[in-house]
Amino acid sequence: MNKILVIDDEKIIRANFCEILIIEGFTAVEASSGNEALAICLREKPSVVLLDLKMPGMNGIDTLKKLKEIDPLIQVIIITSHGDVPTAVEAIKLGAYDFLLKPPDFNSLFIKLKRAIEKRELEQKVEGLNAKIETSIENSLGLSHSMKTLIQQIQQVANSDFSVIIQGETGTGKTYIASLIHNLSERAKGPFVTVDLGAIPETLIESELFGYEKGAFTGAEKKKKGYFETAHHGTIFIDEVQNSSPYLQSKLLRVVEERNIYPVGSTQPTGIDVRIIAATNTDIQLSVKEKKFREDLYFRLCEFIMDIPPLRQRLEDIPFLAEKFCFEAARELKKQTPEISEDTISLLRDHSWPGNIRELKNVVKRAVLLSDSHIITPKHISFLSTNLPDEGVQSPSVGAVAGMSLAELEKNYILEVLQMTSGNKTKAAAILQIHYSTLLSKIKQYRISL
Repeated sequence: MNKILVIDDEKIIRANFCEILIIEGFTAVEASSGNEALAICLREKPSVVLLDLKMPGMNGIDTLKKLKEIDPLIQVIIITSHGDVPTAVEAIKLGAYDFLLKPPDFNSLFIKLKRAIEKRELEQKVEGLNAKIETSIENSLGLSHSMKTLIQQIQQVANSDFSVIIQGETGTGKTYIASLIHNLSERAKGPFVTVDLGAIPETLIESELFGYEKGAFTGAEKKKKGYFETAHHGTIFIDEVQNSSPYLQSKLLRVVEERNIYPVGSTQPTGIDVRIIAATNTDIQLSVKEKKFREDLYFRLCEFIMDIPPLRQRLEDIPFLAEKFCFEAARELKKQTPEISEDTISLLRDHSWPGNIRELKNVVKRAVLLSDSHIITPKHISFLSTNLPDEGVQSPSVGAVAGMSLAELEKNYILEVLQMTSGNKTKAAAILQIHYSTLLSKIKQYRISL
C-alpha cells in the first residue's frame, strides 16, 4: 500500500489530511517539521510527500532538497497559498512533482497523488531496468575498471543521437558495442545495418552504399536500395572507415551534411534519417594528420569517440571472459561445462592476445572441444603457443631509409610479413593486427605480389 507523508507545522491541518487520505485507502504518516520529516522518510520510505512551504526552522524548499537527497525518486506535492505560487514554481524546478493551492480541492489532490505514485513506480522500473542492462553489458564485456568506464559511455551516448567513432584493435568487439548503442537508443526499433568497407570492391562501393536506379549500368535490371536507405530510421555501422578512398570520403561527407543520398543513376536526392557509427582499428586522428582521412568528415563523425582497450591492457577480465566463453562453448557443443584450472588461467593471462576477445573466445571454444574431462588444463591450449604471431615467429624488422614515405614503409613491412609467413595472409593479418579484408585491400593498394 502506498504511503503518504504529510509535512505541516499545524497539527489540525496534518490531522485533516491524514484522515481523508486513510478514507481514500492510502497509508498516511505525518511530520511537524522538516527535520522530523527527514527521519520519518528514512524509516518509513513514503511514495509521495505533501509538503507545506512555510514552516518554522527548515522551510519547504530546504526540506524538498534534503528529501531528494535521501530518495531521488520520491514525489513531492507542494501545498501553498496564492501568494507563494512563484516559490512553488521554483520548487518544481528543484524536483517537486506538482503543487496545490490552499485550501486544496481534494478531488484534484487524489488525481495528483495517483499520478505521482504512477510516476514513481515507472521511474523505479526504469531504474531497475537500467541496472539490469548495466549488469548484462558487464557480463558481455568484462568487469574491469576500463570496461565499466566504457559501459558508462555506451549508456550516455545511447541516449543521444550523436555520430560515434569507435576505435579499437581487431577483435575488441566494435561491432557488438555499436549494436549495444543502437539497441539502447530510441532507434532500437529501426534497422541496424553493418557495412565493412574493407570487404567491398572499390568499383561497387557507391552502388552498395547508396543504391542504384534501374538501368544505371549494365546489369541494373531493377532499382535497388543501398545500405544507407536500408538503415532509414535506424543505425548504420560503417566498419573499417579508415579504408575509404578520398572519393568515397567526399560522398560520405555530403551524406552527413545534407542527410540525402543520390542513388547511382539518379539526379534526385533521397532523404534519409540514420545515425552513423563508424569504426576503425587505427588512430583516426593520426590518419587525419597524415592527410589520409578528411578533416571535415572526421569532425562530422566524431561527435563522440570511444576507445576500446585491447585485452592485453585489461588482464583482470580474462578469467571472467574465459569462464563465460567456456559456458557458451559447452552449451553449443552439448557438453558438460568444464572448469578452467589455475595453471590454464595463468597461461591465458601471459598471452598477448593480438586477436583480442575474438581470439580468446576461439581459444576457449577449441579447448572445450578438445577436453575429455571436467577440467581444462594447459595441455588443452597447447596449440596456443604454435599459432601466435608473437610466440615462435620472428618479428619482422623493416628499417626506414632516408626519404622513404610512410606508404613505402608500410608496403615494405607488409611485404616482409607476407614473406615471413610464406604468403599465409591469415597469419600475416594476425601479426600486423589488422582485419583480413584490410590486408587484402593493402595488398591491392600497393600492388604487392609474391
